[in-house]
Amino acid sequence: MSTTALVILIAVVVVAAVVLWAIVQERRTKALRSRFGTEYEQAVREYGDRARAERALEHRTNRTENYNIRLLNTQEQQRFSEAWRHTQAGFVDHPRRAIREADHLVTEVMRARGYPVADFEQRAEDLSVDHPAVVKNYRMAHAIAVSDTEGRATTEDLRRGLVYYRELFDDLLQIQPAGLDRRT
Repeated sequence: MSTTALVILIAVVVVAAVVLWAIVQERRTKALRSRFGTEYEQAVREYGDRARAERALEHRTNRTENYNIRLLNTQEQQRFSEAWRHTQAGFVDHPRRAIREADHLVTEVMRARGYPVADFEQRAEDLSVDHPAVVKNYRMAHAIAVSDTEGRATTEDLRRGLVYYRELFDDLLQIQPAGLDRRT
């Protein structure tokens, strides 16, 4: 084989490897965007670049695969639903207490489902793997709850926080809110 033929062969192999690598990376990005939704963009902003964000999202996925996440049984769903109704009803007279109870109740549901509940950021990251559509709500609700502990939340903020918690709560309990058809 001549030197020219060898150089051409090496160049073709290198180009093919680069093209294959680009295809694999594009598929990885597409799969992560599809799985994580808006959380993908949040991770890119947080980590400063796509590759670091994608590694972090894959790390979350791998970490949560080791958890023993389970569905709640009917009695647990009913007990938590009743606790939620009580919390929501208490909002009118005690909105600050209701937001604290909602935060606590979401944490309890996560614990019952098998999620570790050590700190907020890990809880949010863990939820993003299986509940990407509502993790943004969780972050906003938690920020409102923190704002309330600092005395900066208005009653309207607390109301919005309770709505955000409710959406996550329903998703965790796998209860379909009245009027919504999740088959679409």
